[in-house]
Parts: sequence; structure tokens; C-alpha cells
Amino acid sequence: MSQVSERYALALFQTARQHSVIESVEQDLREVKQAFMANPELMELLKSPSLAADKKRAVITQLFGQANEFVLNTLLLIADRKRLDEVVGIADAFIQLANEAMGIEDAKVYSIRPLTEEERASVSSVFAKKVGKQALRIENIIDPSLIGGMRIQIGNQIYDSSISSKLERLQRQLIG
Repeated sequence: MSQVSERYALALFQTARQHSVIESVEQDLREVKQAFMANPELMELLKSPSLAADKKRAVITQLFGQANEFVLNTLLLIADRKRLDEVVGIADAFIQLANEAMGIEDAKVYSIRPLTEEERASVSSVFAKKVGKQALRIENIIDPSLIGGMRIQIGNQIYDSSISSKLERLQRQLIG
């Protein structure tokens, strides 16, 4: 994440906090990030010097016009300043600021089947305390190779209670 991304994200965060729209801005930024990551040709089009500035603004408005006005204005501003390559970094930096403000941490939970809402709530309450947060925003990833149990990644920490990892540890003990 560049300093430029962090500065734009901080300015957007402060504006969103003043207007009490942090959550909606965050959701819109997640969608904008997804749109740019899923469509690399979109970035190429918007960065193309052959596309006039007013056309770039029109494309951005057409695609993201339903987003929060602060998100749309930020996109238009960074397009005008030829900084659209920072959009993913801005989204990531904003999400990090929003998470810190709300006491939330993103977590990836790998399991062999989709988690129920009760299981999500349980994982969130137990592991949020371990990392000093109020809650976890869980992304559930299905991984049949785990055999059973789950693997939880929170930031750079991994909690692994999967059967496959227990079998690997047992195998290492037997061999060693």
C-alpha cells in the first residue's frame, strides 16, 4: 500500500466518519475493488491516454454512479489526477481504517462445508477476543482437503485445527 493510497483513504475515511456513512462507503469500496480486480481491462481503458478525461469521468459515473457520493467523487478525483492505479490500495487502506475504528478484523475461515450463522458467531466471538477485537468479519472458504475441522487466518496468524494438519503432525512424529 502506497502513501498516496493511504492519504486518499484517510481523507475519505474522515469524510465518511463526519457524515456517519463509514459502513456504506466501505461496502461500496469493496465492490469497486472487486470490479477493478475482476476486470483488468477496465483499468487499462481508464488509464488509456487515448480516452479523453470527460469520457473517463462518464465511464466512471456510468459504472459507479449508484455508489455513495463520496466514493464516486473520490474515483472522479483520482481519475482526474491520473491515480486510478491506486484504487485497490485506497480501498484496502480504507477497510483497514474502518476495521480499526469499529474494532473488527477480517478473517478467512477454511472449512469442509459452509459455516452456519451460529458457527460464524461462535468463531467470531472466540477468536475476536484472542486478537483483541470486538468481532471478526468472516470470509468462509470451502476446502475439502482439510478432511474435518477448520483453519482460521486472522491477519498473519493462523489457527489450524484441521484433521489434515493433525495427520501431518502425527506422520512427522512417527517418521522422526
